[in-house]
Amino acid sequence: MQACTALAFNLHRKTEFLVALADYSIKCFDTETKELVSWMKGHDSSVSSISVHGSGRYAITTSTDTAQLWDLDTFQRKRKLNVRQSVGIQKVFFLPLSNTILSCFKDNSVFAWEFDTLHCKYRLPTPVEGSVLLYKVFAVTRDGQIFVAGGKSNHLHLWCLQTKQLKRIIQMPAKVRAVRHLEFLPDSFDGGSNQVLGVLSQDNIMRFINIETCKLLFYIGSHEEGISTAAVSSNGRYIASVMENGSLNLYSVQALVQEGNKNELPGGLNKKRLQALLKGFGEYPAKYRMFVWRSLLQLPENHLAFSSLIDKGTHSAFVNIQNEYPIKSRKLLRVLQRTLSALAHWSDIFAETPYIPLLAFPFVKLFQNNQLICFEVVATVVVNFCQHWFEYFPNPPVNVLSMMENVLAHHDKELLQHLIKYKVTSQVYAWPLLETLFSEVLTREEWLKVFDNIFSNHPSYFLMIAVAYIICSRAPLLHCNQTADFEYFFHHRNNLDINVVIKKAYHLMEATPLDTHPQRVLDDFIPLTKGQYPVFNKYPTFVVDYQTQERERIRQDEIEYLRERQLAHELEAKAQERKAEDEAWYRKQELLREAEEQRRKMLLEEEEKLAEQKQRLAAVKRELKVKELQFLDASRRRFLKYQQDQRQMELKRLDDEIARKASMREQETAATVQDVEVRRLELESQRQLFEQHLIKDQEAVTKEVKEEVDAHRRKVDLEDHLVQRLMEIEREEKQKAQIVAEENLTKAEQKRVDTDWRLQALHKLRHDDQNREKHYEEIAKILHDNRVKEAELLKTMREAGGKKWEEVRQKKAQLEEEQKAAAAADEHRKQFLEDRMNDALELAEKLQREDGYFERLRDLKARHTERGVELQRVPRSGNICLNDLSASESSSHMSLDRRREELACQERELMAEVRRLRQKLTSQAQTRRPPTRFQATEWTP
Repeated sequence: MQACTALAFNLHRKTEFLVALADYSIKCFDTETKELVSWMKGHDSSVSSISVHGSGRYAITTSTDTAQLWDLDTFQRKRKLNVRQSVGIQKVFFLPLSNTILSCFKDNSVFAWEFDTLHCKYRLPTPVEGSVLLYKVFAVTRDGQIFVAGGKSNHLHLWCLQTKQLKRIIQMPAKVRAVRHLEFLPDSFDGGSNQVLGVLSQDNIMRFINIETCKLLFYIGSHEEGISTAAVSSNGRYIASVMENGSLNLYSVQALVQEGNKNELPGGLNKKRLQALLKGFGEYPAKYRMFVWRSLLQLPENHLAFSSLIDKGTHSAFVNIQNEYPIKSRKLLRVLQRTLSALAHWSDIFAETPYIPLLAFPFVKLFQNNQLICFEVVATVVVNFCQHWFEYFPNPPVNVLSMMENVLAHHDKELLQHLIKYKVTSQVYAWPLLETLFSEVLTREEWLKVFDNIFSNHPSYFLMIAVAYIICSRAPLLHCNQTADFEYFFHHRNNLDINVVIKKAYHLMEATPLDTHPQRVLDDFIPLTKGQYPVFNKYPTFVVDYQTQERERIRQDEIEYLRERQLAHELEAKAQERKAEDEAWYRKQELLREAEEQRRKMLLEEEEKLAEQKQRLAAVKRELKVKELQFLDASRRRFLKYQQDQRQMELKRLDDEIARKASMREQETAATVQDVEVRRLELESQRQLFEQHLIKDQEAVTKEVKEEVDAHRRKVDLEDHLVQRLMEIEREEKQKAQIVAEENLTKAEQKRVDTDWRLQALHKLRHDDQNREKHYEEIAKILHDNRVKEAELLKTMREAGGKKWEEVRQKKAQLEEEQKAAAAADEHRKQFLEDRMNDALELAEKLQREDGYFERLRDLKARHTERGVELQRVPRSGNICLNDLSASESSSHMSLDRRREELACQERELMAEVRRLRQKLTSQAQTRRPPTRFQATEWTP
């Protein structure tokens, strides 16, 4: 449910495409599954364009404030181009067939960035022009060499990205005031250097112009049926346009070109006027030469026919043309190979003609950016200007050379006699000029000037200009007397004025008699037919067929020979490899054998050395054994003497120890008696101190309990007063008719309240709150019904009173159960306290045992039996004191805890009653309000 602002196809996965939406997001959809693949966000304004890299793995999205680079494999943003708000971005896109990104800004600045590193490669200079053209729309040729920019003007700027210079400024017709869209028309045969540019202007008409000749070729759209936007197919054969009325038109480019060719040339241009212009200036303007040639030769531009020839691929005769003609430019070599292959597919004679590459090369070099025009120019030259050349194939055209010799004999017999004298035939002085089309003897400018005149005249002028070249060179030729000199002269450039040659050719055309003139034999100019190219079979077919068969046989033999030679090479390589492996194996075995012998010798030497060492070791062992026995005997005798001395010393030490322990035992007995007496005095003083602390603690606890009871009593009186006041207010507001029922309800409520107060100490507050809420809801419902119907109110109140009494009986029974549970809990708590007291006594005895008190008592009892009774009485009395202290302290703490618990229960009951009365008053106040009438007016979320 979002408007689309940009589309992009040709992704790495061909079934996916990108859509930019009005919410500034970009989505990727799959055409097969019709599902969303990914959703990319990051722009803060509308996306105006999407550019996809040639690999289909990356895309650049452009808005006015930023351009973002996306990875289409992970759909993650890689980089972001930010600019100042005052500048703004017009468009950022990938250049075709390169890793360069071009960014165009609103201040007419254009930057080129390296895609891998995103470093700035260059910036186009600001164009100098009288009226400033603000760039709005852009287009680039398929080879990425020409960059065109337009805007709110009828001017277009053509930039050469290779030289970074403004190449040309094209001025559109005056009716064009602004350019809305630019797009090049691709051609399958121009090698990516597109020549035709589509310009959509503000009048909704799209004009297609040639950027080299600046000629308007055709246009689509009109003022009545304007074009909103347009796109061109990748092969350049169709144009799709969205019209302003909402329709979609599809145009055939071939039909549009043919329709455009029917129009009259600008300014009433025709052949006679061109010839007059040529005679006046000697040549056509370089800017319009290609356009004039195409007009003079009347090229049909048969796209489909030429495509069928190109689709047949490279002809077998020209597969290895680079070996015979090593051209540095790979592009030029490729165009030459395609053009020659197309000629060979058109007619078999061109596959067998050895000089056809020499004849076609000048035109290939001139029209390398448009292969269709190149092919048709060469074909037109062969059909019209090479008439009767192939009748004596494979020999040179002796008939044509004879005509030239006759013309030379008529106009310069002396020169012809000189050539005959040195046996220089027409195949030496005329044929090299014809088969190379003068490309070897003329410069580029001279050659173009010569063919300006050849294409503007009868085909016989081509032969006349060759004769004129020979006659104008008579002076150096008359000085030549060697055949090699003549051959060199006609294969290299010479110091000759080409304008003189051209004038001489015109003179020969006029001065040659009709019976000698080549025009008598040669036909007039006939252009190539439209749609399909004419059949070319003016040659001895049996010779060509025989040569074709022979070439095919030779090619098959060569293939067989190459296959056998390859097989022989492989067998030889395998044999050499096997031989090398065998030699390596034998060498390795020899090395292993030598190593084995060396190791065996080393082992024998080591064994001998080991035997010697064993003998020496045995002798040393015997000596050591004797010394060891002697040492053991001496050690045994010394140990026996030491043992006797030790026993005597031990007996003496035991006697001393016995005497010392007897003395210490008497001292310890006297000290123990004194310690027992001191311990008894300490226990007596400790008991008196504990009794004093207990009395003080009991008085403090009693005082604290009294203060808490008094404070609680005052709080209860205050809250009782508040409750009574609230109940009085409630009773005053009730009507007289409800007094009887209200008194019964109040009694039942009072009974329930009394029961709840006793129940709060033993029941959970949450359960009681739920019951009260339920009860309050029932009371609120009863009070509301009482306002509606008074008669039903009394009955409802009686029913409520009966329910209350029933609830009181239930809660009394529940109270009795809770009291039983409380008694059981009290009994459990008493048992728990007794267990704790026993644990405390055991702990005290344990501490006394750790102090060694009872240990000393047992020793005294064993030695002094008569004092045992007194010693036993002391710890018993001590235990009784401790037991009494612990019991009294535990009972006092139990009474205090129980009292605090009762006070807390009473406080919670009182607060619960206050909350209940407040809720009751609130519900009564609400029941007095009139019922609200609810009426639904609309649906809201």
